[in-house]
Amino acid sequence: MTQKAIIFDAGTLITFAMNGLLPELKNLKQIFSGKFLITQKVKYEVVDRPLSIKRFELEALQVQKLIEEKVLELPESLEIKKEEIEKNSERLIQIANTTFEANSNKIKIIDLGETSCLALSQILNNKKIKNVVAADERTIRILSEKPENLKNLLERKLKSKIKANSKNYNFFKEFKFIRSAELVYVAFKKGLVKLKGPMVLDALLYAVKFKGCAISGDEINEIKRIK
Repeated sequence: MTQKAIIFDAGTLITFAMNGLLPELKNLKQIFSGKFLITQKVKYEVVDRPLSIKRFELEALQVQKLIEEKVLELPESLEIKKEEIEKNSERLIQIANTTFEANSNKIKIIDLGETSCLALSQILNNKKIKNVVAADERTIRILSEKPENLKNLLERKLKSKIKANSKNYNFFKEFKFIRSAELVYVAFKKGLVKLKGPMVLDALLYAVKFKGCAISGDEINEIKRIK
């Protein structure tokens, strides 16, 4: 059985598609000795629903082609049933969206697509399959990596005192993440990007930043310093 995988959230695939970088994603898959996975919920968000919206139809067709070519695969390729992911998703989204509250109202912090990626990651962890979740959205990553920072972020955003059920933090500590920024960096360093020249890496990183990847200018400079 495959021993590692990258699970793609909708946002990361959209970032690649909107920047015309799906060929680079395909090239990354060719050098990755594992699977690129998407859940049915993510497929709905990046293919099924956008196919009915003229503005997003082209990108949806491009992602659909990657599925047809098995660059992106569904969990069934690892004999993981959709029902198992859905059951895990329901549990995780209930926990996540009851972790913080303001004025006695629970705060929704993640949606079903994101949660399905976490649910699949958890299943893979139980199967001893190494995996990371490719997610550009900041909230889902902070919930796992520094949930106390998410409380502070919500207080600033909502301008209200936030009450946190810190016992829920432990449910999200096991997940590991990667952003489109790190993926395009790898593609650049491996020579998988067609454009060449001293400005290309900077252009790639700022392109994904402006099309959905939550990354700061300081983080971009830090990535560029990596040899």
